[in-house]
Amino acid sequence: MAGCSHDCSNCSEKCSKESLLAPVNKASAVKHVIGVVSGKGGVGKSMVTSMLAVTMQRRGYKCAILDADITGPSIPKSFGLKPGSVEGSELGMFPVKTKTGIEVMSLNLLVDEETKPVVWRGPVIAGTVKQFWTDVVWGDVDYMFVDMPPGTGDVPLTVFQSLPLDGIVIVTSPQELVSMIVEKAVNMAGLMDIDVIGLVENYSYIVCPDCGKVIRPYGEGNIEKLAETYGTDVLARLPIDPELASVSDKGVVELFEGDYMDKAADIIEKRFAK
Repeated sequence: MAGCSHDCSNCSEKCSKESLLAPVNKASAVKHVIGVVSGKGGVGKSMVTSMLAVTMQRRGYKCAILDADITGPSIPKSFGLKPGSVEGSELGMFPVKTKTGIEVMSLNLLVDEETKPVVWRGPVIAGTVKQFWTDVVWGDVDYMFVDMPPGTGDVPLTVFQSLPLDGIVIVTSPQELVSMIVEKAVNMAGLMDIDVIGLVENYSYIVCPDCGKVIRPYGEGNIEKLAETYGTDVLARLPIDPELASVSDKGVVELFEGDYMDKAADIIEKRFAK
């Protein structure tokens, strides 16, 4: 509706937010949809998305990743998936499976060259993300993680309105400036009546390979204070880990042995337990 502020609590109109939801592909059944968001770029949102899917898949759940970062899709590279590998039928497009069976749909799986730029306007990008939900044969999925572009623009708004999000994970870094940016993401979720499952602080610390000392290059950070302020959980504090960066660059993120996302997986499991 024209002039809608998306704040349903103070609205006298009879319209329903449900009417904005796009139908999932008829050959799909997705139980839980979790968005992974950040207020700014470069904080490791795609890495967190990948690690969440890998961790939950290892626990026996059927996981999928919808890469909604259309202009900067990095999910396929982390899993070693090749451009142009998507196939389809009259039912729709089929997601590409990773080595451990995680289903992935990304624009970089549709183009013939992964470095080809996407020079599209906002509505076209948003429409593509919506099609990844409606036109992809996801099958039976327990947890779908949606890797969203940073900020609060067209694509995050499309995902918030069109997909049945059960909650979002906000990825941040220790810099003080980020507190304000995190608040923007939290407030957007509040306007859209979406739960914040928790916060992940990336680049939190470095462990010295010689003496084992923990070094915090960006300071102590205030993620616990942020989580308390917004009534949510700290899901993880991730270090600057060269090994994790290496496996992602090589396309074998599923081989990483770290337990960085175990607490996050515990909280997600508990929240959505039957």
